[in-house]
Amino acid sequence: MKREYWIILIAYIAMQLSSFIGVPITSLVLEMIGFDTHSQGFAGVTWLVISFSITLVIVLLLLRNEMVHANEVRNGASIGRSILWSITGVFLALFAQAIAANIERLIGIEVGSDNTQQILRIIETFPIMIVVSSVIGPILEEIVFRKIIFGAFYKRFNFFLSALLSSVIFSFAHMEPEHTLLYSAMGFTFAYLYVKTNRILVPIVAHVSMNTFVVLVQSIYREDLEKLIKQAEQMQSFIGGFFL
Repeated sequence: MKREYWIILIAYIAMQLSSFIGVPITSLVLEMIGFDTHSQGFAGVTWLVISFSITLVIVLLLLRNEMVHANEVRNGASIGRSILWSITGVFLALFAQAIAANIERLIGIEVGSDNTQQILRIIETFPIMIVVSSVIGPILEEIVFRKIIFGAFYKRFNFFLSALLSSVIFSFAHMEPEHTLLYSAMGFTFAYLYVKTNRILVPIVAHVSMNTFVVLVQSIYREDLEKLIKQAEQMQSFIGGFFL
């Protein structure tokens, strides 16, 4: 594996663990400059935005030469095909996620990701978190889990095993091993997009778009969605009454 890739992995892991030191320091600094930090969440979100942004800058600087001279620039899909696969990838990811969620429900795993719900609760209070959850986070995840980790496995193993191994690591990184199937569904989809187009930008765009869509639906349009569900349930009960 390239030296730059190892540095990126170390930077990503350090970012994930940095809250233990970064949040208290951020809270202290914010208090010194006059911000009200009685809510610990404010300092936490501020540090998340800072740490994710710094890590993204480091990653892009390390990959700047590769992004210009890499084989995927020369041998990757055309711009038109890349755009098409990016759009298609959003629907593929949502479809794969829905199938995985139904399978988890059938085998007795509680539906819904605690990680996703926690992020949505934070976004309700601190909308700036959308930048991390919908943009910076997916970019870093695709570079780390698809370009680097999946890419390293794919040089030695077939697609299925490489996607499976990188997806399992992906699920454990989110500290939700019980939803390995759900994360694997997404991991396989994004890995397929990467292999199909030979452009990491394609799964990045699909991942960013999917996360943004989920956040919009579950936060901004939550009340409308709940009304639609209630109306559907009422309609189902009404129709069912004719067959009693």
